[in-house]
Amino acid sequence: MGCLECLKDYFMGFWDYETPKVMVVQDRKLGVIYRAVQCLVITYFIWHVFIIQKAYQETEDRPDSSVYTEMRGVATLGDSVLDTTEYVQPSEGGDIITTILRREVTHDQRQGICAEDYTVPNAQCTKDSDCVRGEMDFEGHGQKTGRCIPYYNYTFKTCEIKTWCPVEKFAAIKEAALQKAINFTVFIKNSILFPKFKVLRGNIKPNKMKKLKRCHYHPETNPYCPVFSLGFIAEQASETFSELCKSGGIIGVVINWKCDFDLDPSKCKPAYSFRRLDMRKDPSTSGYHYKFAKYYDKDGVEYRTLITAYGIRLDVIVHGNAGRFSLIPTIISTVTAMTSVGICSIICDWILLTFIDKNKAFSDKKFDDTSNEPIQPTTTSPTLTSFGSNHSDLSDGVPL
Repeated sequence: MGCLECLKDYFMGFWDYETPKVMVVQDRKLGVIYRAVQCLVITYFIWHVFIIQKAYQETEDRPDSSVYTEMRGVATLGDSVLDTTEYVQPSEGGDIITTILRREVTHDQRQGICAEDYTVPNAQCTKDSDCVRGEMDFEGHGQKTGRCIPYYNYTFKTCEIKTWCPVEKFAAIKEAALQKAINFTVFIKNSILFPKFKVLRGNIKPNKMKKLKRCHYHPETNPYCPVFSLGFIAEQASETFSELCKSGGIIGVVINWKCDFDLDPSKCKPAYSFRRLDMRKDPSTSGYHYKFAKYYDKDGVEYRTLITAYGIRLDVIVHGNAGRFSLIPTIISTVTAMTSVGICSIICDWILLTFIDKNKAFSDKKFDDTSNEPIQPTTTSPTLTSFGSNHSDLSDGVPL
């Protein structure tokens, strides 16, 4: 029965309503602090949470995106005329495109045996035993033949190797930088889809393709003309174009779509920013270059022209974030704001019970402490117990 009574009391008490004890403290300083903290909390939620972060909206931050790029421009280098086929890789365009600004060319290489470059570790030698036949250095250019031969027209010797001869570091010719590439332009076409809201946007206005051949991007006058000169890109990335011509570099073109679909979707415009992505302060990792070769036959022998290209690599990076009003996040944010206002009372209670002179008196008023109340003594009445007879032996006053 005790257990059933306990469960019954708990079940009945579960439906009781409890309310905190309210005490009014007439203290001007504490009142000012209370209202000031309230004002800060309310201002934070109204301005930052609801206006800046738009917590009343349902958001989409993983849109689908497509990028197409195209380089435009023609320049001369000495007696040669260079077009996009010569200085742009890859030719089909995509979210990564490279422009060659300077080349180091090694002409007429063919398979054979020749001296290893002297800058390669363990390449220099004095006798054949210094060169292990069949050995290949990780930083070398080919397989050692086991012979120690003179290094081209120099007096010292290096190990002979089987490779494409002559080696690049000896025979490479450094061409002049393509300074006129500063006026080359890159066309970036981007479309973005927000699946949750079923909205598709593009960075080009329909029926404006002819205008793109003679316009350049400007955030105010031409926001829908995604045509950028390489000089403009280098300037926006805080880089010097002549320095990029020497060692190359990787620049990120960031397209940011921040859209509010509570407004007209046509107001959803892309914002462009440019930044250097490679570590410019570290010589071992700064810059950008790559190699490729052009092969041809001469008298039945295969030759190649090896090209080391230094240039600007553009990485197009697309970010998207969109929002639209929704009842559920609005309710959640509103309840969170109302709950956070309760922090004001906690702060003021702590100040009240810690720093104010009458904190002991306030504590007695706010909390009911029963530990110091006197305990009432328990009174008991005596009980007489008889054995055998119903009468006491002292009932007639006769001594035993």
